[in-house]
Amino acid sequence: MAERDAAGPGGREAERGADSPDSDSDSENGGASGESEMDFLRNLLSRTLGLGSEKPEKVLDELTLDGVSRFMLSEKCRNIVCMVGAGISTSAGIPDFRSPGTGLYANLQSYNLPYPEAIFEISYFKQHPEPFFALARELYPGQFKPTVCHYFIRLLKEKGLLLRCYTQNIDTLERVAGLDQDDLVEAHGTFFTSHCLGPSCKKQYSLDWMKEKIFSSLTPKCDKCQSLVKPDIVFFGESLPPRFFALMQSDFQKVDLLIILGTSLQVQPFASLVSRVPTNTPRLLINKEKTGQSDPFMSLMGLGSGMDFDSEKAYRDVAWLGDCDGGCTALAELLGWKKELEELVRKEHAAIDAGSGQASEAGASPSPPPVKPAGPLPEKEGGAGSKAE
Repeated sequence: MAERDAAGPGGREAERGADSPDSDSDSENGGASGESEMDFLRNLLSRTLGLGSEKPEKVLDELTLDGVSRFMLSEKCRNIVCMVGAGISTSAGIPDFRSPGTGLYANLQSYNLPYPEAIFEISYFKQHPEPFFALARELYPGQFKPTVCHYFIRLLKEKGLLLRCYTQNIDTLERVAGLDQDDLVEAHGTFFTSHCLGPSCKKQYSLDWMKEKIFSSLTPKCDKCQSLVKPDIVFFGESLPPRFFALMQSDFQKVDLLIILGTSLQVQPFASLVSRVPTNTPRLLINKEKTGQSDPFMSLMGLGSGMDFDSEKAYRDVAWLGDCDGGCTALAELLGWKKELEELVRKEHAAIDAGSGQASEAGASPSPPPVKPAGPLPEKEGGAGSKAE
């Protein structure tokens, strides 16, 4: 994907092929999660076929970024949901998954994988964890600063407009930017915690514990039972977190505006969230290219996002094409927030730099430099993310 989705240690949008439940999923969550997924697909099919749907009504006065900004400043806009992917983190130095030549999947030759996505498949990871953890050293959370886009979402929160941010990324940059756990649905998991894979253990470990193991070039093993310890990111072959299915039921009934940032909307079921908003809810896409437009077959299956930017029937969807930081800056300017956004970024980045300097003075090892997305990765190093789009 060009600038959009990606998942992976250190911040790629945990994008995966088609997220599906698997026998490896936690047994205690399996039943509830499976039931939620069935309800999710059933409701999507009903909405796609137009059963009980309300008559479309044009809410925006014009289908432009200006029109969106005026709506955001009106009394009609009180609850905004953001859906974000790898494209919001690329300007932080984190490559996405699929861009030709520069994406993480294009730079995995040194691992001799059967195919690039194997590095993020749970069955392969359990047998061969070394490639994933080598990659994690390249892209580990804490090496990168949040972007303008991350801080724009933070501004939405501060102004009381953010209902929730649904992210495919596992880089934890939303948390670093100031979003709380309650503000987030980390659809593809997070590096923030890890768990032992031992079926009778499941001991939890912290971000600092995992970081120490990874940067010591040690395969993380449980202190209690010596089983493999895995970051709580969603690999291919694992179910999405129950929180994803629980919150979307309520969030997408009361959302007034959906903002989609830096995602190609190719990975299910995350991509299908765009079709869960009420028929009259405006949807803004900020991305390098238009995406999420209706596919007849996927729509019939209840998995089509149904975005319509250009037809004569278009009435609520707006696409701003370019990088996410540029789109958020343009929107902030129209809202009268540009100086506030710039000051927030300056202040927060200065605080991060100061914290890094204090850590170095205290004798802590400095973080490795950000991975450079272009060119083949050196031997013994890799680059890709944990779920990949």
